[in-house]
Amino acid sequence: MDAFTPITRRNFIHCSGGLLAAGSLPSLLSAATQKRRVISRPLKNPLFDISLAQWSLHKAFFGKRLDPTNFPKITKSFGITGIEFVNQFYKDKKNDDGYFESLKKQCDSEGTKALLIMCDGEGYLGDADTAKRKTSIKNHHRWVDNARILGCHSIRVNAYSTGTFEEQQERAAEGLNQLAEYGAKQDINIIVENHGGLSSNGEWLAGVMKKANNPRVGTLPDFGNFNLGDNKQYDRYKGVTEMMPFAKGVSAKSHDFNEKGDEIHTDYIKMMKIVLKANFHGFVGIEYEGSKLGEEEGIVATKKLLERVREELAKA
Repeated sequence: MDAFTPITRRNFIHCSGGLLAAGSLPSLLSAATQKRRVISRPLKNPLFDISLAQWSLHKAFFGKRLDPTNFPKITKSFGITGIEFVNQFYKDKKNDDGYFESLKKQCDSEGTKALLIMCDGEGYLGDADTAKRKTSIKNHHRWVDNARILGCHSIRVNAYSTGTFEEQQERAAEGLNQLAEYGAKQDINIIVENHGGLSSNGEWLAGVMKKANNPRVGTLPDFGNFNLGDNKQYDRYKGVTEMMPFAKGVSAKSHDFNEKGDEIHTDYIKMMKIVLKANFHGFVGIEYEGSKLGEEEGIVATKKLLERVREELAKA
């Protein structure tokens, strides 16, 4: 890996060609409302499209500097059209008053497309306790409903369990299939991200997919979530390769960048070759989780990297 060269806010903004005005994150949206938007020229038959995971701005949302209700507008301000919502920012929202319908209208008016909802805090779909597993499945129903209203194709869930390697596979596959029965009625897929525990083991998660054997059940390979605990890391390239046959989305995790604009933990050229070799040409979601750059700067850096990689691979 290349050594990290610190990028200051000033030189980053300069290098990005003035795509973002200097200042706090709220000023970004102020600029956006004043039509100072990041504009991306539409590509004809691109190798892949680019989306934005809401978690990339989790500090701003949790800090109340941004309103989750405006996420479609925020996404478009970066010149991005694909949206990946996170349920944590909408836990208190219900559609009784048309909230999610209103959010869908905003997506449409901004020319953006809701893709999925990342769901956490609703229990373990692979719980060894059958009653708790049923409760978790029921807890996810409302997110399936909300995903349908928004026009998403999937919800991302967690398949945590306990027991042996094989026992956890069986329990996770069972829980996923049971939730997928409800999802199928709403035309919504149930997808699992490598997100800690055995789910960060690509072999294990691929095995769960094979046991589930359900077209409504799939994966959301994340470039960076391969921490197995005890300071052990699963090989990220091997893991993504194992998950891609079942992928219904891809999460481009990023943390740190060098002076060339490359992510120092993941070789994006190598990783995207794996993605494309699996004949995946859908949306690749930006999920910035770094701390050396601000959230908006990290999003722009990841977007620029994905666009450069897309251009280079298109010439190959």
